[in-house]
Amino acid sequence: MSKEDSKLKRKKEESAVREVISWFITIALAVVAALFVKNYIVINANIPSGSMENTIMTGDRLFGNRLAYMKEGPKRGDIVIFKFPDDETENYVKRVIGLPGEKVTINDAKIYINDSETPLVENYLKEEWTVAYGPYEFEVPEGSYFVLGDNRNNSWDARYWDNTYVAEDKILGKAVFRYYPLNKAGSLYHE
Repeated sequence: MSKEDSKLKRKKEESAVREVISWFITIALAVVAALFVKNYIVINANIPSGSMENTIMTGDRLFGNRLAYMKEGPKRGDIVIFKFPDDETENYVKRVIGLPGEKVTINDAKIYINDSETPLVENYLKEEWTVAYGPYEFEVPEGSYFVLGDNRNNSWDARYWDNTYVAEDKILGKAVFRYYPLNKAGSLYHE
């Protein structure tokens, strides 16, 4: 083998090694980026029950925005993904009804905030509310939220929990986008 052929062979080998290293770095960066997005920006949620019907159906899959509450906390009506207060190994998805420091009264299937005479307008409810519809009264502690499912007749929500309120630091993100099933993909908020 000539000196020229030997140089050419070495350059090809070095080029192949550089190509492999380039692919390895690209894949490693993609994995790091995906983990960063998953752990700090987006949360994925699978819906195992009908407690949020008809807004979110059993089997739906959602993305939540982990950064949604960086500047200010959840607003009434937001759908949040959070650590279940009675078992933090489970994540739940419910709608925010009561904000920190508020009094929430449920009477005859209507919700009143801070003794208002006008009930909360809840166009998102699945059907007429006929189960566990009051009277209840809840005093939401500072730094916590009161949440309920949209399917009030079939929702394991704050009305029944031992630890009634969701602490703000246990809220993982705001549910914003349904990505499965594909025929229903889109925003969860239609204003």
